[in-house]
Amino acid sequence: MKLVKSLFLNNRFFQAAALVVVLFIVSFLFPYLIWIPKLVLFCFGGLIITDIILLYRVKKGLYGKRFTPDKLSNGDENEIRIYLENLYVFKTRIRIFDEIPHQFQKRNLEFTITLAAGERKTIPYHLRPIKRGEYSFGAVNVLISTPLGFLSRRFSFSQNKMVPVYPSFIQMRKYELLAISNRLSETGIKKIRRIGHNQEFELIKEYVSGDDFRTINWKATSRRSRLMVNHYQDERSQQVYSLIDKGRVMQMPFNGLSLLDYAINASLVISNIAMRKSDKAGLITFQDKVNTIVPANRLSNQMNNILESLYNQKTAFVESDYSALHATIKRKISQRSLLLLFTNFETVFAVQRQLPYLLSLARQHLVVVIFFENTELSQLIERKAKNLKAIYHKAIAERLLFEKKLIVKELTKHGIQALLTPPENLTVNTINKYLELKARSLI
Repeated sequence: MKLVKSLFLNNRFFQAAALVVVLFIVSFLFPYLIWIPKLVLFCFGGLIITDIILLYRVKKGLYGKRFTPDKLSNGDENEIRIYLENLYVFKTRIRIFDEIPHQFQKRNLEFTITLAAGERKTIPYHLRPIKRGEYSFGAVNVLISTPLGFLSRRFSFSQNKMVPVYPSFIQMRKYELLAISNRLSETGIKKIRRIGHNQEFELIKEYVSGDDFRTINWKATSRRSRLMVNHYQDERSQQVYSLIDKGRVMQMPFNGLSLLDYAINASLVISNIAMRKSDKAGLITFQDKVNTIVPANRLSNQMNNILESLYNQKTAFVESDYSALHATIKRKISQRSLLLLFTNFETVFAVQRQLPYLLSLARQHLVVVIFFENTELSQLIERKAKNLKAIYHKAIAERLLFEKKLIVKELTKHGIQALLTPPENLTVNTINKYLELKARSLI
């Protein structure tokens, strides 16, 4: 029974069987040729037996293993590798079927390779998850054939492995490396000229050619009888909070990912960049109530705390309660902080409803409202209208886009920073905004 379950018939088997049947049919018309199909059938049976012996004479003719990361990065291409080693003494043809998680909706993941005797090979491929959560891999099924090619023997390995999908830590590492090497401008992040001096005094040092004469410390100069200047450093230990709206307005999909997942990925990156800039990073998520609070900190495990908190974020598809957010911030955050609010206002009326809470927060903190531009509407507007219906659609799209610009004006009018961005540029634009505010010494 075990042999039957692991043995499969190849196309060559059916082709040979069809040939035998045709020869027997011909022999009915020409009886004196009956010996030919009998001889062919005898040879065919002998080859089948030989093929079975070759496949099963070795108990374990193939070694294989699937290598997956400990966790997958949401929205990114993650490499999966399948390692195979041929333990037979002859060249084999191999077909590989990997049972990937159902979330990917792929049923045609198949690879075909040949391996010489004793040869090893690694087959890489990539998967792009678009939802956080647990992904279960099934078995890697391998069908191996001898040079005769009539039958295949199945091997299965690496069964039932669960891999969690976390927010985009690949993006986080990418921007972290660029920040360390001062190459952020390569990804579209602007170099922003600093205006004036930061407020944090570091030390008094001797004047050298090129120092700003406006920083000369005359008292120290008179005491030392040589020019001394004040040296300033970037203000440190500022608190940067990512406030993530998990309400129904954040469930709109774009390129497979929801706006919520774009916000989660951007929050992870900006938190890491802030800590690299010697600031403290924190996190608050909310919908009809405040769900998660990670106090701002610069401890070594802070990024892991933020990552684990973001991994578990889910929505109840309800209306977001800004009064609950306002009360929590007033109660929990006493130090002036940068609040990056990731949300998705669609109308000026929606903003005006929440404006009292935003204005109250802006009196103590620096609030930046980050919301999304609908790029599909922009594409619709650029498309040439061919009939009256298309003209109506373009007019509605233009009105919706204009409404977004009005939201920016409404927020700016009340002294609240606003950032309107396409989803795909959210991370870069958020980093630019943070660096701009740092350069202007607003935080």
